[in-house]
Amino acid sequence: MANAANMVETISQEGSIRGSGQASVQSQFSQGGTQSLPTRKIRVIGVPLDLGASRRGVDMGPSAVRVAGLEARLEALGHQVTDGGNIRVEIAETQNSGSAKARFLREIADTCCRTAEAVVKTLEDGMTPLVLGGDHSLAAGSVSGVAHFYRRQNQKIGVIWIDAHSDINTPETSPSGNVHGMPLAALLGLGSSSGPDSGLGPLSHIFGYSPKISAENTVIIGARDIDAAERENIRRAGVAEVYTMRDIDERGMRTVMEEALRAAGRGTAGYHVSLDMDWIDPEDAPGVGTPVRGGATYREAHLAMEILADHGRLLSFEIVEVNPVIDDRNRTADLAVELACSAFGKKIL
Repeated sequence: MANAANMVETISQEGSIRGSGQASVQSQFSQGGTQSLPTRKIRVIGVPLDLGASRRGVDMGPSAVRVAGLEARLEALGHQVTDGGNIRVEIAETQNSGSAKARFLREIADTCCRTAEAVVKTLEDGMTPLVLGGDHSLAAGSVSGVAHFYRRQNQKIGVIWIDAHSDINTPETSPSGNVHGMPLAALLGLGSSSGPDSGLGPLSHIFGYSPKISAENTVIIGARDIDAAERENIRRAGVAEVYTMRDIDERGMRTVMEEALRAAGRGTAGYHVSLDMDWIDPEDAPGVGTPVRGGATYREAHLAMEILADHGRLLSFEIVEVNPVIDDRNRTADLAVELACSAFGKKIL
């Protein structure tokens, strides 16, 4: 993990502005009244990882989101955006998949280590990390990086996990062996009780310790496809704030988001938001790794991001599981860019 390869080298050449990504927020406003929040210095980090899923194609997600105009559209809001390039990822065909219970675990852990170091460097440079996936297993790296940066300041972070799935399987409970269904378990310290070399240990012990986040500040939003064993893992981990699509249907997005942000923000420096595009209904986001009917609508998704922006405590943000191979004319990537803009302060009026 001492070498984050070309990614950190690229990042280090962009200059250094000390402080956290949140602390670097500036009091500038864009023209046209579409941005009502202080602007940020944002660094885009691509993680073209598809080793964690059985369906191929999400490795092209970062490119699809960039092609959809991410940088230009954020800059139009007044943000200063730089692109740090892509994290190096091994190609599946060149690797041994390893155990059927957690395929490509070592290779994914190596990628996550490099991602974590790039995220730490970004925060050290006073910038907000905007991570583009790639499958959701990369979050074990991005969240570890944010958590480690704030741990050095004796602070902890919250996590808002927005996803059709809870991603809290372990190698022992996963019905598929796909690691993109395990990152939240790794971050909470499940599946590695015997140390860094057992179970999910290579993922959970990035930077040499586990867990990275606390259950009381971890919130899952939009879940509608949870494996039977995951339900027990959620209880065992102590994650009490799980808002399913039924909760959103019955109580409304505003109530759910307000409660979620309070829980994630309680006693923390702020929160990392991990947005899996399969949270949104396939009618609006067809190009995702694991589509599930009955997701958030176009406007519900935007409202969630707008409320997030209103609270102003976003430390880092990631968008994962965009799969251009099965998308319709890059619609899903375009929506991902729209949602990122809403999360970073774009307003209707």
